[in-house]
Amino acid sequence: MTQIAVWFERKFSFGYPKELLPNLMARLRGTPARLEEALRCHTPQRLIARPEHGWSAQENAGHLLQLEPLWLTRVEDFVRGSNTLAPTDLANRATTDGGYNERPLEEILSGFRSARSKLLTRVASLEEEAWERSIVHPRLKQPMTLTDHLFFVAEHDDHHLARIWELFEGL
Repeated sequence: MTQIAVWFERKFSFGYPKELLPNLMARLRGTPARLEEALRCHTPQRLIARPEHGWSAQENAGHLLQLEPLWLTRVEDFVRGSNTLAPTDLANRATTDGGYNERPLEEILSGFRSARSKLLTRVASLEEEAWERSIVHPRLKQPMTLTDHLFFVAEHDDHHLARIWELFEGL
């Protein structure tokens, strides 16, 4: 089977039309349910088992929760018309140091569901101006629209869901 690409090595070609928004919203709305499905049937020991390199399944879920405020901040960058999207901590220290293996799984899942709902509610309320803007992504060094940003978030979700499934298949 093909290995999951390293996230920071992925290349993106943006320019997605706004007409993809309903599909992207459906993907983003479905992530909490897919995450719950991937995690709920496993024992706590399997959830927190760390591979030689990387995070446990539960830490991957915590990472998704950890990044929701960044996604929302970047949506606000489109509203404000910023020149560059808000940067992230490329070392992911907040996830690594977040203690997600010590937290109850339900806390992570419900927190993610709540944060994702907040993001989608905000996106649904945006004025047309925000959708017309193009802003440079700080790591990729390429402009993206709000539709591209939502595609990026959905791809990031899927990357970590795939990683979770891969972890369980390898245990």
